[in-house]
Amino acid sequence: MPHLNATLKAKLGENAPFVALVALYLLIEIAQPSFLAPSTQLGLLADSSTLFIMAAGTTFVVLLGSIDLSLQAVASLSSVIVAMLLPRYGAVAAVIALAASFGIGLLSGVIQTVLRIPSFIATLAVGGIASAAALTLSGTRSIGISDEMRNASLGWTTGSSFGVPHEILLGVAVFAFCLFLHRSTVFGRHVDAIGAGEPAAIASGLRVPRTKCLVFATSSFFAGLAGVVMAGRLGSGSPTLANQFLLPAIAAVIVGGTALTGGSGGIARTLVGALLVSVARVGMTFVGISVFAQQIVFGVILIIAVTVAFDRSKVLIIK
Repeated sequence: MPHLNATLKAKLGENAPFVALVALYLLIEIAQPSFLAPSTQLGLLADSSTLFIMAAGTTFVVLLGSIDLSLQAVASLSSVIVAMLLPRYGAVAAVIALAASFGIGLLSGVIQTVLRIPSFIATLAVGGIASAAALTLSGTRSIGISDEMRNASLGWTTGSSFGVPHEILLGVAVFAFCLFLHRSTVFGRHVDAIGAGEPAAIASGLRVPRTKCLVFATSSFFAGLAGVVMAGRLGSGSPTLANQFLLPAIAAVIVGGTALTGGSGGIARTLVGALLVSVARVGMTFVGISVFAQQIVFGVILIIAVTVAFDRSKVLIIK
């Protein structure tokens, strides 16, 4: 019987994010009967895609047992680079922004592995540098993107095909790529191995520093991609464009069920987490909670999720 209870508890914990998502959908539908309408759901999925793209990259960081606090700064810098370079370079501006984002993440990984600095300090410092760069390049102002340039060079972030917004199609592509990267490549297996036990991974001969650098570069790359998508959708780049995205992105990963201590979770869980966060945001908007007050709710949700899911057996002393 105790074994049965433990198995049932594990199953409930495993499926809790999905159950919570269904319950939230039902509650909002009761309060707002038009919520499940196809047009509303397409809009919700389009809004969720940007958050999911950012969260998808940082899922690999959390799988390591690390954290990336530079996400919003990288996304904002990416939007500024796109807005600045689009008139001269067209679609290549997005490639430059993504390359810069990848490089910023690589720098975070190098600082962490070479200088042996905790990930939250390394990414916080690099995020500060990226934020300052965005403010300097933009002159602390928003840089507009004309509709003509946006349609010509960033059409893949706006508009729709076959009635489906391009943001959703891009989110699906990111999901498929990250799922393949995690489950079907040596890189994904190494990430899981390091997250499950770094000393054992080192003893097994895995190139831990190289994998960590690539993980942080991947996280920043997708944060940069989210910044490009936001710039395309909003028609501007800004040094503060993604300032409200850090907490929801991390919450999407943790609430979805990826263990903060590493080694357990994945992209499918992050997708559920991103939908949970987005649906919760819609629900709060319906009841009149402001965007700034929503950050309080996301903070509370994150604390609860970590309290429930944190594996204290892996950490003897909490510092």
